Amino acid sequence: QVQLVESGGGLVHPGGSLKLSCSASVSDFIIHTMGWYRQAPGKHTELVAQIRIRESVFVADSVKGRFTIGADIANNIVTLEMNRVKPEDTAVYYCNIGGTSGVSASIEDHWGQGTQVTVSS
Repeated sequence: QVQLVESGGGLVHPGGSLKLSCSASVSDFIIHTMGWYRQAPGKHTELVAQIRIRESVFVADSVKGRFTIGADIANNIVTLEMNRVKPEDTAVYYCNIGGTSGVSASIEDHWGQGTQVTVSS
């Protein structure tokens, strides 16, 4: 079972910074990926950044050099540090944890409740 709680969204001026955090409560579940997606009004959901445990880190070109994904794997926390934000970064940001159920062995994706980030002057 996996439950995710996000925090840190809000209103930020262009060029400013914001940090999102997601804490996962996990039982009988093996985590393979921890990451962040976003959905802007009228647009498809976009993968922003993702840590693939013991494999690699993905960061979308649209945020590369400005956003940094971090994780405290031992405590099941994933963060997204957003710097030099732009109006086009305005979206609802969703935390995502992917992995394998220890009960059914099925591959599962779990989502946070979403947090609004608005970049505006």
